[in-house]
Amino acid sequence: MKQFLLLLFIFLQGMSMRAHESLNDSPWQFSLRLGYSVGGTAPIGLPASIRSLDSFTLQPNVQVGADVQRDLWGRWGLTAGLRFEGKHMQTDATVRGYYTEMVRGGQRLDGHFTGHVNTSVRQWMLTVPLAVTLRAGSRVTLHAGPYLSWLLSRQFSGYAYDGYLRVGDPTGAKVVMGSQPDSRGEYDFGDDMRRLQTGIDAGLDISLTPAWGAYASLSWGLTGIHRSGFTSVRQTMYPIYGTLGLTYHL
Repeated sequence: MKQFLLLLFIFLQGMSMRAHESLNDSPWQFSLRLGYSVGGTAPIGLPASIRSLDSFTLQPNVQVGADVQRDLWGRWGLTAGLRFEGKHMQTDATVRGYYTEMVRGGQRLDGHFTGHVNTSVRQWMLTVPLAVTLRAGSRVTLHAGPYLSWLLSRQFSGYAYDGYLRVGDPTGAKVVMGSQPDSRGEYDFGDDMRRLQTGIDAGLDISLTPAWGAYASLSWGLTGIHRSGFTSVRQTMYPIYGTLGLTYHL
């Protein structure tokens, strides 16, 4: 994956050097971007069953893309783009009475878990953003609008450990979970994730030189990452990520 991203960026850089002179006088403005995203997939409002977030590990959330923008009404315009990006997450949390489903020793269980939960989310996707732009100054352009993402790969998995599960309801039979693979509860809900995600993206671009710039943006998913009807996790999980990066103007 790292080699693919490097080759893609070198290829786009080469194209930009050839196209820069011919596009210089065009009303359409083309740019390439390379960024890094930080965020997570979480419910809106932390539920009472999640007592604390004990660890958060940075992931390879690279964003590579291209945009086309045009001014239409004075300082106002439109932009569209294409992104290849990762929205991953790795967390460890302490929970109490947290409803979930899991497999332990080949047996499928569901109920309310108290203890620790380690969750890994992996999402590689193609994203198409469409936004309204506003030139707020000679160097700053604001943008906001919807995006549509198609997942190329998806994973939502983890394990529950060092605690116990009340099977079925909060007063059900108690099943103790250890920290070793054969004694903890495993779960994998990747097949229940949506292939198509929608949301809102907003941010700003800053021109540093005639060719180079920087950008910052926040993307907020409007659809949960799991399909409707999914009940193995009671809270709807939304992807929320902030991105910082560099742009190259053609």
